[in-house]
This record gives sequence, C-alpha cells and structure tokens, in this order.
Amino acid sequence: MTSWTPPTTAGRPVTILGAGVLGRRIGLMCAAGGHDVHIRDPSTEQLEAALSYISATLPSIAQPGVNPGTARAFTSITEAITNAWLVIEAIPEILPLKISTFAELASIAPKDCILASNSSSYKSSAMLDSVPEADRPRILNMHFYMPPAVRVVELMTCGITHASIFPFLHAELANINMSPVVVKKESTGFLFNRIWAAIKRECLTVIADGVGSPEDIDTVWTEMFGGAGGPCRLMDQVGLDTVAHIEGHYVEERGFSPSARDFVVSEYVEKGKLGNKSEAGGLYPPSSSKASKPATAQDLYILDLGLTTLSAPMASGRVLKGSADGKTPLTTLS
Repeated sequence: MTSWTPPTTAGRPVTILGAGVLGRRIGLMCAAGGHDVHIRDPSTEQLEAALSYISATLPSIAQPGVNPGTARAFTSITEAITNAWLVIEAIPEILPLKISTFAELASIAPKDCILASNSSSYKSSAMLDSVPEADRPRILNMHFYMPPAVRVVELMTCGITHASIFPFLHAELANINMSPVVVKKESTGFLFNRIWAAIKRECLTVIADGVGSPEDIDTVWTEMFGGAGGPCRLMDQVGLDTVAHIEGHYVEERGFSPSARDFVVSEYVEKGKLGNKSEAGGLYPPSSSKASKPATAQDLYILDLGLTTLSAPMASGRVLKGSADGKTPLTTLS
C-alpha cells in the first residue's frame, strides 16, 4: 500500500451527501467545529429543512472561541464536493446506490479527499465494487449516532483503509466535540450496534422462552440502569418490523440462530403487532396503562445509554425525543 498524506483542511469544506435526519446533524457538528459545510441532496425541500435546522440549532452548541463555519446547499454532487477534504455519505441504505455513489466520488473528488460512509448496515468494503483499486484505501465507515445529543462516532476500515487516516480523523472529530472510537477490524455492525443487538436478541429470547414478560425485563433494566424505559419499550418505539429486519441482517451475515427473529415475526409482525405505530400494540398491549404515547410519523426517540459520561456511566442513561425531519431539536424525556 502506498503512503498517505493528510489533506489540508484550511479553507476546504466538508461535504455531506444526504440532507436527512443524520446528514443535517453531521453538518451541524462540522459547522459548529469551524468547518464550512456543503450539503448535497436531490430534494430542495430536504435541503431547505437541513439549512433551517442547522441555523436554528447552531447557536445552542457553539464552541467557545470557535468561529462557526457556513452551511451551503447543493443539488449537484460535482459542485458540492469541489475542493472538499472530506466527504461523508449519508444517503439511503440501498447498497446499489452506495456502490454507484462511491464510484462517482472516486472519479470526481479531489485525490486527497477522504471518502466515508455513515452506513451502519453495510461495511464500506461492500461499496467498492466499482471503485478503482488505487482509490479504495481512502474509503472507510464513519458512523455517527444522533448528534448533538449523542456524540459517539465509530470509525471502521474497509479492510484496506490507510492506517494513518484513523488517528487523523480521530483528532479532527475530537476537535469538533465528537467522541470518536476506532473499531479495530471490519465488522458486521459497529461496537454499540453489536452490543445493542445482543441485548434485543436476548430480551426476545427471554420472552419466547416464557422466562419473563416485557414488563419484567423493563422493570429490571430501569432498576439497574435508570431511565424511564427499557429495551422492550424502545423496541416498540422503533417498530418490531424494523427490529426483525435488523436481526435478520445479523442472522444472514453472522450465522446467528434465527429463533429470536422468527419469534418476533411470527408472534408480532405477522399479526400486525408492530409496536407504538400500530393499533394492535407490540411487545406491550395497546391498552397497557404504562404504554408510551404512540409515536407520530415525525416523532424520533433515541436511547442514550450514557456511554460518553465517564464519571457515572451506569446511572446516566436517558431517552431523547425530537422530530424525524430534524426540524425539532432533541429534548430529554428522562
């Protein structure tokens, strides 16, 4: 592998592809850290919403002594990545679309530009089919969770990413008040994704085996870790169809037993019990006096386990609520 020279960042933008829920939040953090931001999306409506969100939220997270960068919107990918030192792809989780996007980026982005995918579902190595071999070492996964409320960013190699890129990006992310972590090898799922998937899987197995109810599980969880809800309530908020889809991906990629996925599909999804978004309820019945108010189409719930609160990580969990379109900043529910 050839040597790698870090790109100059002064006067050069960070480009975000995708102005959705995460794209605009990534742009917000980069702008707050002093970087000019280019956001590209084919939807002018999404772009307007993204700029509005950044403008409204930026003053509340401004860093002392840092002049915030500007945010500009583009529908042209070529114009958006002009002179960029970093491009972060945050487009829909459609693998063929990501493959074609990285092929295009490799051909038109500056040759010293780092190319990153925000995907949590796909390894960046799966996006390289049409990328020339010479460009592959500058590609990696850079997965943001839900900034500014949750500031963890996990960096993961595509398998041949230049090793020197990781300390460089670690420092750059720390400079914009993110909490970067380098995943030590390529993996299906990142650190938190894998841990959280295991928690969900075991909760479903406990219910399937008749060992405990959703109420029992959440009671034990909240007594141990605090907060107003537990894994079962969160699965109902996310949607059990989504839970089943994610678990199915782990079954296919990592060879896990399909029993937890099959249980949630047969006992809940196929019966229309999808969680808070369905009248039939989910792990909790719709008539439960403890059930959370059903989420509307624009409600977004985030579970922050307190992993970045080093002084008291076991007692700092919280649930945050905002809007899926990014127009309403996240607020703490518990």
